[in-house]
Amino acid sequence: MEKLTVELGSRSYPILIGDGLLEEIGRHVAPLLKRPRTMIVTDSHVADHYLRRVGTALGNEGISFSSFVLEPGESTKSWAGLARLTEWLIGEGVERSDHVIALGGGVIGDLVGFACSIVKRGCHFIQVPTTLLAQVDSSVGGKTAINVPAGKNLIGAFHQPALVVIDPATLETLPRRELGAGYAEVVKYGLIDDADFFAWCEANGAALLAGDSAARRKAIAHSVAAKARIVAADERETQDIRALLNLGHSFGHALEAETGYSDRLLHGEAVAAGMVLAHRFSAANGICPAGDAERVRAHLASVDLPHSLASAGVNSDGKALAAHMAHDKKVRGGKLPLILTRGIGQSFVTEDYGLDAVAAFLDG
Repeated sequence: MEKLTVELGSRSYPILIGDGLLEEIGRHVAPLLKRPRTMIVTDSHVADHYLRRVGTALGNEGISFSSFVLEPGESTKSWAGLARLTEWLIGEGVERSDHVIALGGGVIGDLVGFACSIVKRGCHFIQVPTTLLAQVDSSVGGKTAINVPAGKNLIGAFHQPALVVIDPATLETLPRRELGAGYAEVVKYGLIDDADFFAWCEANGAALLAGDSAARRKAIAHSVAAKARIVAADERETQDIRALLNLGHSFGHALEAETGYSDRLLHGEAVAAGMVLAHRFSAANGICPAGDAERVRAHLASVDLPHSLASAGVNSDGKALAAHMAHDKKVRGGKLPLILTRGIGQSFVTEDYGLDAVAAFLDG
């Protein structure tokens, strides 16, 4: 087992990574509990594979639990899903000192985290991510939210988990498309500030997606360490350090909005296309070498990830996509900070380009 820490002073928390951790989760959760009881929130797909295993592991430590199973998919991350979950937690008698377990992917982690930030003015939660995307990105850092028609993650809160338990073995039951969506977030860490890691992805990404367990463990550990470092330096995204984690996301969220936050385009798939667009936009404005932009496109295309508007299934005009970007939660003073790049591993934040310029680029 590997142990990392998100260093946030009195709110620091551990991240545990290791095959078979689901069977040991009880002994890691038990020391956190004020009473030997917890609540598990998951979705129906994950429940079929892992709910019984996690429940057994808790029972082995004398911990009782109740469970709430939601529908899978991005549509669950909504006002309606939040209402159902918070009412269930209150009905279960959740206390502020309790720890609710979020067992699943990014949708479950985001929804449970947000619910726990507001129920009784805040209770604790534990992230047990079962998808690659959640393991390498969304389970760490405390960003929690739901989607609304105006945009993705516009209603939410910063609420850090008490513990993150990552069992890479859960990826064995993940569909190839879901793995690919998570892999986009792995690549992101190389493109932000680590050109050597991007080169590692070019050499090992296909093997990771094909089932290479060593490559998966390396990708998870490296990504989580990078995320933990960035979150510790800029927890609430006030210094443009954590904002770099949004590379590809402003473009990607617009694509998700245009496709209705549906299975037509998964979040990681949208991020993949968004990262290519960010590099191409940078190249078009003379900031980034065209060859670097092409390397990013070629690698993502080689692992069957969307790498253009067409491959993302989007044929809308630039004005429509830019309109979605206008609702981005990062807008400040009427300007949208864009994450652009001077080359692979050289991302930066800028407000030098308006949405009119972005719309014209997308129509090009």
